[in-house]
Amino acid sequence: MDAGDSAGMPPVEALQSVFSLHETRRDGDRILYYGESLVPEQMLVREVWPSFRQAGYEIQVATTPSGREDVIVARPVTNGTEGIPWKNLGLFLATVVSTMVVGALAWYHIPFAEIRAEPLSVLRAWPFTAAVLGVLTTHELGHYALSRYHGVDVSLPYLIPFFVPFGTLGAIIQMRGQMPDRRALFDIGVAGPLAGLAATVVVTAIGLSLPPMTVPESVIRGSGQVIVFNNPPLLNLIATVLGQPTNYADPTVTVHPVIIGGWVGMFFTVLNLLPVGQLDGGHIVRAMLGEAQERLAAFVPVALFGLAAYLHYVLGYSFNESVGLWVFWGFLAIFIAYRGPANPVDDSPIGPARMAVGVLTFALGALCFLLVPIEVMTL
Repeated sequence: MDAGDSAGMPPVEALQSVFSLHETRRDGDRILYYGESLVPEQMLVREVWPSFRQAGYEIQVATTPSGREDVIVARPVTNGTEGIPWKNLGLFLATVVSTMVVGALAWYHIPFAEIRAEPLSVLRAWPFTAAVLGVLTTHELGHYALSRYHGVDVSLPYLIPFFVPFGTLGAIIQMRGQMPDRRALFDIGVAGPLAGLAATVVVTAIGLSLPPMTVPESVIRGSGQVIVFNNPPLLNLIATVLGQPTNYADPTVTVHPVIIGGWVGMFFTVLNLLPVGQLDGGHIVRAMLGEAQERLAAFVPVALFGLAAYLHYVLGYSFNESVGLWVFWGFLAIFIAYRGPANPVDDSPIGPARMAVGVLTFALGALCFLLVPIEVMTL
């Protein structure tokens, strides 16, 4: 197909002032424009995107393998999930199984021999699974709903099965479309933490209202140590309002595992609100501060490594406790920051109302922060 054959395609005239077009090709439902960009990439997208989007296409800018030509890749905007999302469904079912098995073993203290003899005994851990997956899925659905509201093409949530201590590494959604403006970027970024925190409060309140669990003495005697998940301030605040305890003098008595779902929601909120790259915090701060977000992101790994050093060298915590956790996230923050933030087409400021919501979101996130989320105690 040559450049003159434009039947059923976005308006080529939108390219004239910013792109020297040499050739146009079709690749399935995609349209590839080969040529030379006359302006920087971000300016090219800003000039071309509105016309292509109005015609029902998203665009990406790339270069040929040889590096001699620029390529604008246009593909139709999808209006929703087509057919059965088998990958999402498969990961969801796998995560249900992984959280239920881990919940049965680690939080309901069902012996492995009993599970092997009667596999359906893991169903006793369904409240734990419902709590953890309810919080994580609500978080991602907050992003999904606001992405659809702003017309940004996104996938359904992908849940990630894993092993101890929770049976999952969380959930993600894949953003496939261009971010139209900073307002959309802010709304999509902030929707996840706020929706997740609302679910977290509900789950925590339910967990606190349930009777405590008894830990078999054999579990305590067998290890001589116990891993303690310390309470974030928000959890203690909810417990105080409800007048419920969060710990017991008897080491064989512990809170109901549903509360762990609330703990997971709070912990993942803190991590997601780190203002780096394309984490929720990175989206929010990029929308609030513009390109200054990248300068702030550069300090995040330094702060996390400094936090780990303080815990280890000053407070004496071991690497197996929260020290290793912050070191891991320090390296991960470097990788995420290197990939950079989402860049909206329209970089206009978001306004004072959204700025206030952003400040409130980070304040709520601060209520979920713990210097030492996890520690090992000897009995």
